[in-house]
Amino acid sequence: MLIFAGDQGRRVIETTYPRVSSESPAAQLGDFRCTAPTQTLIHRGRPQSVQAVNIAALVSLAKASDGFIEVVVAVGDTVVELTPLLHVHGAKQHMDERKLWNGIETGDERTFEQDPKYAIRLLVDIAIKALSPAINDPTTAVQALDQIEDLLLRLGRRQLEIGSFRDSEGKLRLVIPFPSWEDLLRLAFDEICTCGATSVQVMRRMNALVTDLKNAVPEERRPALRYWDSRLKATIARSFPDSEERLEASREDRQGLGVPRVGTSANS
Repeated sequence: MLIFAGDQGRRVIETTYPRVSSESPAAQLGDFRCTAPTQTLIHRGRPQSVQAVNIAALVSLAKASDGFIEVVVAVGDTVVELTPLLHVHGAKQHMDERKLWNGIETGDERTFEQDPKYAIRLLVDIAIKALSPAINDPTTAVQALDQIEDLLLRLGRRQLEIGSFRDSEGKLRLVIPFPSWEDLLRLAFDEICTCGATSVQVMRRMNALVTDLKNAVPEERRPALRYWDSRLKATIARSFPDSEERLEASREDRQGLGVPRVGTSANS
């Protein structure tokens, strides 16, 4: 299951996120939200998961009416009765609601399509379940972190600000919410850091993971990792009152309890 979730995450990263390029600046959204929506698509019925957005179809619809579409749910969200799905701004004519519905794919469960968060979510769930007192299997948590690190490394070297879409004439027609680098790190680390706080094995693996990511991703992605480095140090200081245990938990070790790196400590 770890390998399957990792493979699905790698596939969606490859197909969804372009590689970082100095020639690909973030799009300027302007002040389209200053105008009241001319149309809103509302979900009705039982809870459903947003599985994908048909970008080409929505851009085409927006261009045909000279308007702009703001999708207000993210892929992976669960929508319930009366949840707004999207707003239309500035359209010169009413858009066909059936065509708008065709632009938002929903279903009973989340899917990996367009949703790298789902792969990370499953890996985190495996890790924290392994760290539960009833199971107490930190080695599986470390194996989950191996897959999580690989996904974060790939994401950290990709352009993540991809939620703005233009028509063939370069006019902005569609905005979709996508997770930021900080969102992805919080999803990947927060619960494992909490549930594995007293595991020397997990803390050492997370220390190595954060250090290796800092060395591999572009400079603009490193401040968020420095924050998590501080969080890990604070967690270790709180969870290991004994100085020798604290020192051991603060080392960097890609196996968790394997071959620690020389010179890493609580004060490094």
